[in-house]
Amino acid sequence: MHGPGKIRVSKTGCLGRCASGPCLVIYPDGVWYTYSTFTDIDQIIESHLIAGETVEQLLIDG
Repeated sequence: MHGPGKIRVSKTGCLGRCASGPCLVIYPDGVWYTYSTFTDIDQIIESHLIAGETVEQLLIDG
């Protein structure tokens, strides 16, 4: 999958951020998010992937 508008969801094991709880990372940006609800995930998709804006309250610091 390459090019604008392409998204791949990959199941993974440990990402090494256990203290942060469940997390996801968006590449190629390298932005890490934590989430606790499906609403959080929806917000990440709508804000980061569609609108290009980070979701500050869900960010995991570098």
